[in-house]
Amino acid sequence: MTTERKATLTVTGEAPVHFSVLTPTQGRDCLDIRTLGARTGCFAYDSGFESTASCKSKITFLDGDQGQLLYRGYPIEQLAEQCDFLEVAHLLKNGELPNVGQKERFEFTIRRHMPVHEQMVKLYQGFRRDAHPMAVMVGVVGALSAFHHEAADFSDAEQRSLSFHRIVAKMPAIVAMAYKYTIGDPFMNPRRDLGYTANFLHMMFATPCEEYRPNPVLVRALDRMFLLNADNGQDASTATVRMAGSSGANPFACVSAAIACLSGPAHGSASEACLAMLTEIGDVSRVAEFVSRARARARTEADAGTFRLAGFGHRVYRNFDPRVDLMREVCKDVLRELDLENDRLFRLAMALEKMALEDRYFVDKKLYPNMDFYSALTLKALGIPASMFACVYALARTVGWMAQWEEMLVDPEYKIARPRQLYTGMDRRQVATLR
Repeated sequence: MTTERKATLTVTGEAPVHFSVLTPTQGRDCLDIRTLGARTGCFAYDSGFESTASCKSKITFLDGDQGQLLYRGYPIEQLAEQCDFLEVAHLLKNGELPNVGQKERFEFTIRRHMPVHEQMVKLYQGFRRDAHPMAVMVGVVGALSAFHHEAADFSDAEQRSLSFHRIVAKMPAIVAMAYKYTIGDPFMNPRRDLGYTANFLHMMFATPCEEYRPNPVLVRALDRMFLLNADNGQDASTATVRMAGSSGANPFACVSAAIACLSGPAHGSASEACLAMLTEIGDVSRVAEFVSRARARARTEADAGTFRLAGFGHRVYRNFDPRVDLMREVCKDVLRELDLENDRLFRLAMALEKMALEDRYFVDKKLYPNMDFYSALTLKALGIPASMFACVYALARTVGWMAQWEEMLVDPEYKIARPRQLYTGMDRRQVATLR
């Protein structure tokens, strides 16, 4: 018989209080402090929740120190090599990879829900042409609930699945329409003969004037990029989905809130910043200068490890990100297929990659090129503008967001989120009498 493990909290002058230690399938143990406030009169202070588990989840396991990313227990490397994005979408939602029949039915359902309501087209006309696409996405995705009222009732599994299928299916069109609107091109409807990712490229780049045939190499590359970004544990946008969903908000509102969170520069704009950095460097001849500047500036920081060239290092995957080699391969495939290997910008990027991988400072600090570095190059090569990068990530991450939303709803311990605070404002005082 296994003895239950306990942790003891001792506050000077008070009796010790014991808390259970919860053991996960993988990862660090957690102290069950749900009764902390009631039993001690104290709350825990954890800015950014970096030491606090806010939920139980079976979807994604991430270990930044060991370089692991598992979707439902499967290593991301195996999924990327053997599965496509919609198979992984099925996995994240249902817990298992689909068999042949399940895959066909899932793909058919997604394809059937791809078109957006005709009235939604008019929503785009309410935005300025120069509006940031992520701002447009927040509004349009949130407005889906106005077109699908039944999404407010998610009391049964069938209705939750319908909402999942709808929003995952419509995201390629919503993203592509945001792009088309900014450049003044007509919107393109999805085609029945194309798959999920191929349809996205079609809706992004096709015009009524000529037939568009998606390049299968580029389709496969982008599909793998979607797969690698489908979920990443309890990051800020995923936590936002759970926070919003805990109040009973409809799933479209929850995803809209997540997109708003992803639009922040500290979360979804890293690839855009990486491309801006490459543009600033401008030429291969200046790569050594920028690497040297990074080392010099780092030495003047109070904590040298906080400085990063955009696209290098990762605050979670501190030793190795298992997605990086896969994304690097995707990037190389795209550059090779489009004959861009000798393009000025991409030659510059490869020179920066080589120098950083060989430079002692970057090696010692483990500032390897990250997902954002290779994603920026890949999306740029595909012809997707930097302002759309975060929109593409939102498209991919919607699968994970919706899986997390549904998991939260069926959790018997789920309740409305109510983080506490450490109040540091004025003590109670009186309003002075006016004279």
